[in-house]
Amino acid sequence: MFSSIDRYLARLIAVPLLANLVIASMLLVLDRIRILFDFVASEGGPVSVIWRMLANLLPEYLGLGIPIGLMLGVLLAFRRLATSSELDVLRAVGISYTRLLRVPYMYAVALALLNLSIVGFIQPWARYNYEQLRFELRTGALGASIKVGEFTNFGDKMTLRIESSQNEGRDLKGIFVQMVTKDGSPLAVTAEKGQFLRSDDPDTIIFKLTNGTLVHRDKASPVPRVLTFNTHNLPIPLPKYEQFRKRGDKNLELTLPELAKIGRNHDSDPKQRETSRSAFHFRLAEVLSMFLLPLLAVALGIPPKRSTSALGVFLSIVMIVTYHKVNEYAQAIGSLGWVDPFIALWTPFAIFAGLTFWMYYTVAYVPGGQPIGGLEKVFEKIGKFIRRMLPGRRKKEDAA
Repeated sequence: MFSSIDRYLARLIAVPLLANLVIASMLLVLDRIRILFDFVASEGGPVSVIWRMLANLLPEYLGLGIPIGLMLGVLLAFRRLATSSELDVLRAVGISYTRLLRVPYMYAVALALLNLSIVGFIQPWARYNYEQLRFELRTGALGASIKVGEFTNFGDKMTLRIESSQNEGRDLKGIFVQMVTKDGSPLAVTAEKGQFLRSDDPDTIIFKLTNGTLVHRDKASPVPRVLTFNTHNLPIPLPKYEQFRKRGDKNLELTLPELAKIGRNHDSDPKQRETSRSAFHFRLAEVLSMFLLPLLAVALGIPPKRSTSALGVFLSIVMIVTYHKVNEYAQAIGSLGWVDPFIALWTPFAIFAGLTFWMYYTVAYVPGGQPIGGLEKVFEKIGKFIRRMLPGRRKKEDAA
């Protein structure tokens, strides 16, 4: 059963956890959205595809955002307990740190299972969909946006130019079309107005033109045929595009069971087997490291007595990001075959776990223990030195 202390801790953790999860994900999305806007604009694709691409990138961002949210949620909750002296009261009535970790580990188990489902199953499919959207943008399979006042190429057999567009692209004016027909003869059309219409054939679109002139040069006749029309329906064959590759050509697109199957198959390509093993151990190490975060959060979230330093918050982010980057490097060298993937990925995990247990033991079982006490003193001296060197502070000291 949950006690009032458990419910109180659950509320303290929930708010910063959700806030930091949303903030971390949004920061990563904002960093990528500018790149996607530039990419889609340069390829001439529809703006709506940007949101589809971001949606497929979100699972990848959550893979890093969830551990950061869990870490900061628990850390800020214990920091609040410590700075308000509530932690001293709880310790005085006999509640140990291990007992207080019950609720944080409930969050850790739930979020670790969520993260496992994301990095193990959801993210591979999302990554494949993202790469497919990039491919379709490059090939024009999503449909190119027609830029007003510029020549737009549809494949290598058609060029289109439009002077103006109204009514969200439904009414086009100042039309010029140059294309090559199925028999290989050139065709040029100018028209006052135009409108795209759907046809029964999914591979053909109808361009309805009004008040224009058509010039068609048939191979059998040396004289081009000129036609003036009030209304003319010009069938435009849509270009054929090559099919996107199958899923699984990259390890990011393979689920955990698929990676494990390839890693155990000794008949597969040695390079593919090593890269699959590296990706498999990388994802498992990232998920299992979440069970260390509540211990690390307690060790970094409790500042020294009579101190309100936020150094622990800064160190927590640095440690998580550094461990993630070290794992990425270990995955890379494991994929190259320089080191066995199991050793390359689980050695940093063992070091990170050992450091975490030592820091938690120092806080929880060593009287007056503070694992980052030395760093706190160094940063305190640096802060005092910087304050003394500020122009306003130096003027006051000179006046005194």
